[in-house]
Amino acid sequence: MARKRGKRTRSWKLRKDWKVLLLSLFFVYLAAFIGSLFSSGGASSAWYQSVKPAITPPNWVFPVVWNVLFFLIALSIYFSWMAAKNEKTKQRIIILFGINLILNSIWSCLFFGLQAPFLALIDLVLILGSIVWLMIFTKKLSEKALWLLCPYFFWVCFAGVLNAIIAFS
Repeated sequence: MARKRGKRTRSWKLRKDWKVLLLSLFFVYLAAFIGSLFSSGGASSAWYQSVKPAITPPNWVFPVVWNVLFFLIALSIYFSWMAAKNEKTKQRIIILFGINLILNSIWSCLFFGLQAPFLALIDLVLILGSIVWLMIFTKKLSEKALWLLCPYFFWVCFAGVLNAIIAFS
């Protein structure tokens, strides 16, 4: 009987793990979708083409990189959540990642939607701050969660350089 109970517990735990992973993916890609509503046509717009720095990668690179980064962010949420020991920590995970994803979506609106690169740069600095905060927070929970955020941090730093060139030119 104990053997069956162990299998049932493991089976339930596996379903719970998938649910957390799927919810992480859903909310991260929902934020990505909201941001894409403003940026999808923006990269080919006449305005962007006129301000785009010479060091900007080809347009096709951005959706590829962002899809990988969003997947890594979702995995970071998942590993953080699974390592959380109590509800207070889980609430902080939701709040901190939520703030980051909202700021990320706002950037597309400011930069491409409103064509306001200086405001977008301010938002980008806030995004970087939120990533650093996430890295500090997740390190206490899961080193995997921390390392999964590193590519995101470096890409946003590069995006910040591009954004700053546009904002100050």
